[in-house]
Amino acid sequence: MSGLFRPAPFSPVVSPHARSSCAMRAAVCTLAAAVLAGCSLAPVYQRPSTPLAQTFDGAAGASLTDTVPVRSGWWREYHDPALDALVERSLRNNFTLASAVASVEQARGNAEKAGAPQYPSLSVGGTFTRSHQGRGSTTKNQSLFAEASYEIDFWGLNAANANAADLLARASEFDRDTVALTLTASVADTYFQVQSLRRRLAIARTISDDAARILQLLLAQQAAGVATELQVQQQRNALATFQAAVPALQQQLDTSVHALAVLVGTAPEQFTVSETALADVVIPQPRANLPASLLETRPDVRSKEAQLQAANQSVGAARAAFLPNLVLTADGGLSSKSLSHFLSSPFASIAASLAAPIFDGGALRGQLHASQAAQTKSVADYRQAVVSALQDVEDSLSAAQQQQLAEAADQNAADAARKAATLAQTQYTLGTVDFLTVLDAQRTLYQSEDTLVQARLARLQASVSLFRAFGGGFGITGDSDASPASSSTPSRS
Repeated sequence: MSGLFRPAPFSPVVSPHARSSCAMRAAVCTLAAAVLAGCSLAPVYQRPSTPLAQTFDGAAGASLTDTVPVRSGWWREYHDPALDALVERSLRNNFTLASAVASVEQARGNAEKAGAPQYPSLSVGGTFTRSHQGRGSTTKNQSLFAEASYEIDFWGLNAANANAADLLARASEFDRDTVALTLTASVADTYFQVQSLRRRLAIARTISDDAARILQLLLAQQAAGVATELQVQQQRNALATFQAAVPALQQQLDTSVHALAVLVGTAPEQFTVSETALADVVIPQPRANLPASLLETRPDVRSKEAQLQAANQSVGAARAAFLPNLVLTADGGLSSKSLSHFLSSPFASIAASLAAPIFDGGALRGQLHASQAAQTKSVADYRQAVVSALQDVEDSLSAAQQQQLAEAADQNAADAARKAATLAQTQYTLGTVDFLTVLDAQRTLYQSEDTLVQARLARLQASVSLFRAFGGGFGITGDSDASPASSSTPSRS
């Protein structure tokens, strides 16, 4: 049982005796409210059990050397000022995030509204009447009065409804953090995609230019009777293949730039992204925390738990609705029938009403069953969020490790293909190999360099995914941060 002090009903009277009598009654009412109010019928909340291991399989045996902690502002670990500027810009201007911030304010407003019945209500009013009763007889009456009412929350109905609304507002804060986390990860992914496509486009154009020069050489050799028509047509085919890759990559690049523009909250027209060499971007390795840490660092998991706690309070409210409620009312004021004695007659009254449901056709029982089912659903939703978060981390750890191995292999392949292409060109000039060897070496070099750039992109995006999977430092809505004055935007420290 927990008590909450509330002011006594207000009754403005003039007479000292009336004031003394009303003050005594108000004190009694306040004492009764403090002693009896606040009893909660909500089930005792316990965090549902979840299948949490001691460590992540993907992090078992991994060295902590060169790892960085997951914290807000995680994108700065890539040490790319252009990326930093784009992420900060998206946090200021993205419309989806702005909508999520507004949803937080809306939920807080609803919580304020839901908490209002816990406190007394007070209204003030005045009347002036004038009536005619035959032969010019006129009656006048004027009054000024105040009315107060207060429902004693014996069973915690109002408190449970208020707590549920507060917890839903809290869930909306974590939903906002989830949107911010998804946004920052999307900006980083798309930014790296843009840089990768630029590099792939440059490679395609270089290979295409080289193929065009070789074709011109073959045409000259054909005129001299050295090259055959077959060799010329084979090179024309290779050149057309290389040239066809250019517009396809350009289209992908344009689409990625447009997507990045929308993420940062601007129109795609005239939007530009500064160029950065992917090979120069540092790929940080996020430090793998324990699986249990996801319950506190993943904003989507914390949102589900807040929703579960709200459903728990709703069960308490549904139980309390079966029980009687007591409402105290008081009114007082001044009135008179003559302007010469304006408001000279004090009046006051106090009353209490008790109401209990008898028969409602099953509405209250139906509400209880619905609230209990919602609570059961929230438990399942919370557990699903936890296991999905665990899968997210394991998938990201696996991707980060395997993509690192893949990039190393692709780097070796590209180095070998570059040497082979140089040797083939030299030996063809000397006449020791045929043209098909040169053509194959060209194609292999193009494919190897293109694959290497894609492998670098995959590593960068796997790193971003790992930061996101660990919560990205956006599970920042602390346990004490439940007031309407708390910040509406994610921390960027």
